[in-house]
Amino acid sequence: MNNPSPTPAAPTSQGLIRSAVVLVYMVFGALLNSVGSINLLAVQSMGVTRADAALLDAYKDLPIAIVSFLVASLLPRLGLRRAMLIGLAAVGVGCALMPVLASFWAIKLLFVTIGTAFALVKVSAYSMIGLLTRDERSHASFTNVLEGLFMVGVLGGYWLFSAAVDNANPQSTAWLNVYWVLTAVIAVSFCLLAVSRVDETEARAARDGSLAGDVNAMLRLMLSGLVMVFVLSAFLYVLIEQGVATWLPSFNNEVLHMPAAMSVGLAVIMPASTAIGRLASAVVIARVGWYSVVNLCVVAIAALILLTLPLSAGLQPNPNMGWASAPLVAYMFPLIGLFLAPIYPAINSAMLSVLPKSRHAAMTGLIVIFSALGGSFGSFVTGRLFMAFDGRTAFALLLVPIALLALFLWLFHRALRKNALQNAWQQQKQDARTAAGMVP
Repeated sequence: MNNPSPTPAAPTSQGLIRSAVVLVYMVFGALLNSVGSINLLAVQSMGVTRADAALLDAYKDLPIAIVSFLVASLLPRLGLRRAMLIGLAAVGVGCALMPVLASFWAIKLLFVTIGTAFALVKVSAYSMIGLLTRDERSHASFTNVLEGLFMVGVLGGYWLFSAAVDNANPQSTAWLNVYWVLTAVIAVSFCLLAVSRVDETEARAARDGSLAGDVNAMLRLMLSGLVMVFVLSAFLYVLIEQGVATWLPSFNNEVLHMPAAMSVGLAVIMPASTAIGRLASAVVIARVGWYSVVNLCVVAIAALILLTLPLSAGLQPNPNMGWASAPLVAYMFPLIGLFLAPIYPAINSAMLSVLPKSRHAAMTGLIVIFSALGGSFGSFVTGRLFMAFDGRTAFALLLVPIALLALFLWLFHRALRKNALQNAWQQQKQDARTAAGMVP
């Protein structure tokens, strides 16, 4: 009696699923990084205090961390594509309600929803990279492209909110209509992802089937010295990036004395330069190697801060300020994104590439958790420094975590080399045992 042939897995539609993952990621780029714009607009149009606005990052970042810890390892069983669809649906409903509710509590609730959904989306997207790429180089390249286009989404979000600001009436909440546009884009993303297919068999491999086992797998990863150094590097990176990105519109408004629309509008230079940096670095890293590139970038970040912040001293309000008459520092400082750009995707790809694909979801869960904590902590501390001192001092003090990041990147690179040597030695021993067993 012949055994029936196994049902073949649904074929992977590489172009369609890649496009769907990228578009979903771009949508969340616009939503997550709207905090800086909404900080400024909520204070002006809703009478929200600066201290309350400073907590908005926590409303999205803490749910990201908590949900990632609880469900990251479970997502391959739920289905990576299905998890992304659930996240999109939840955020689509939240965005559609924003213009109707038009209140600060609704904004906080939306960011909780965005954070929860992004935990599902990011873990799924990063786990899919391993399924859609062949080797370490293609993994690094697609990671940089994905994160680069994420920044294009951030750029689009800044542009949308900037275009919706009513300078003549700062108390207007017309900017909430941006959420109708975002709802439409989410609907398109949902439909594209719904018709995509990807074979997720490898992501489900080597699982013991229990929640406790999945959580233990994530915690066991944390016990590795390599992973501990990596997650601290990711934490510091996101602390720096979010500290700048969230408070850059406020820096433009309060320190450079620019109108609200210009403050938000010129802040787009940072995500634009970050997008360019990530897309360009996808080519450079493939040729030079990630560590040389990120080291150069860390030095450039520190140099840019030291060179540009003194230009913001002593500026006076100018009621006739336009794009051409804006201070030079308003155009120069956001270029920090160009040098921040390659670091995050490079270290994420380096870490994931040394792990089996069945552990990518657990590792991505740790990435998301520590990135969320870093982003929330960076935004909160930078906001407190804004209130305690001023914007120039707050940004200047970022030199401290930048120095720490350089140290941890060196430790991470050294740990990766040690891990590679250990793996090579174990492989040699295994080959020797195999050869010995073959001798008659």
